[in-house]
Amino acid sequence: MKITGFNPAIHTSDVESVLHLFEDLGFQQRHERDGLASESVDDTVEAVIRLKNEDGFALDIVKANGFPRDVTILRINVDDFDEAYKLFEERGFRNCMGEGNLIVSPYIKGARMESPSGFGIMLMQHLKG
Repeated sequence: MKITGFNPAIHTSDVESVLHLFEDLGFQQRHERDGLASESVDDTVEAVIRLKNEDGFALDIVKANGFPRDVTILRINVDDFDEAYKLFEERGFRNCMGEGNLIVSPYIKGARMESPSGFGIMLMQHLKG
């Protein structure tokens, strides 16, 4: 398994405030993927906005419903989702969306996972289509 991307992701219902804060810090929007709730069992996520700054640091702002407050998790992109999922499970992580429930679309395969101590990761594999 190879890590192909690694960055923080802020899950929030107040996208505009978070977006403006990071734009003031020099980040620029690279792209936005909208309409995700209809593509997956994870209907809390509506859109993902990708930001980068001039030094190459990346940040995702995730428009999410159902979270009582903003949540920051690590997004880890991998080249082999199944292998990575197994590795995290063996280390005590659990799928927050329920066992066997995955984010699946023509573009991605993923899961929101939580460690035994409570920190979260969004494990993703970009699918070539």
